[in-house]
Amino acid sequence: MTRPQGVHHLALSTGNMKAQLAFFTEVLGMELVALFWMHGVKGAWHSFLKLNDQCFLSFVHMPAMSGLVREVGVTHPPHAGGASAGGTMHHLSLRVKDEAELMQMRDRIRAHGVPVFGHLEHGMCKSIYFSGPEGLNLEVACHGELEPGAWLDPEVIALCGISDDELARMTSPAPFVPSATPIQQPAFDADKPHPIYPEHIYEKMLRMPDVEYTARFSEPTSPRELRERQKAATS
Repeated sequence: MTRPQGVHHLALSTGNMKAQLAFFTEVLGMELVALFWMHGVKGAWHSFLKLNDQCFLSFVHMPAMSGLVREVGVTHPPHAGGASAGGTMHHLSLRVKDEAELMQMRDRIRAHGVPVFGHLEHGMCKSIYFSGPEGLNLEVACHGELEPGAWLDPEVIALCGISDDELARMTSPAPFVPSATPIQQPAFDADKPHPIYPEHIYEKMLRMPDVEYTARFSEPTSPRELRERQKAATS
């Protein structure tokens, strides 16, 4: 089945890597499994906190981030019921197994002096709400009942401008039919989403064959293995 089957990692920007790692390991009990120079980005750090063996929370730090101003209502919402600009993270919800674990997590967070509100019954989930460093809006939830179709509100669907045909396609996406040969990189189209790079660099990236991109920018060697190689080379 050609579709995403889970979250590998959610990457959040931070101006204070130590504070974020301390909060998520000490307050929430998540395990730090990686902290290294971010691949291909000079001066940047990348960290990974384990949610399970295949799902991680990640933080990215670049020196410039420490001086960037966080503006409530623009860069992030003031709370889980507030607004922020499109494309920014609104809130992060972490999952636990059941209501008993949810209440234990509430106690764990409060034991570190962090206020927590809830739980709230949402039908499809139960949630508690709190804040993290740098204005993060956080939630912990356990899954509830998600009856097929019960949470598709006709009024909201209409306000979104979604037609019946469009809704049918969204709720039952067409399967992807693999091509006999790899599909080539599309030409630039201003109506499609694009990362923001200097124009001359982005043009070269679009023309670059996939095999060349992989060969030039992949960095599969771990920091430990790299330092072992460096040590062996100088001994």
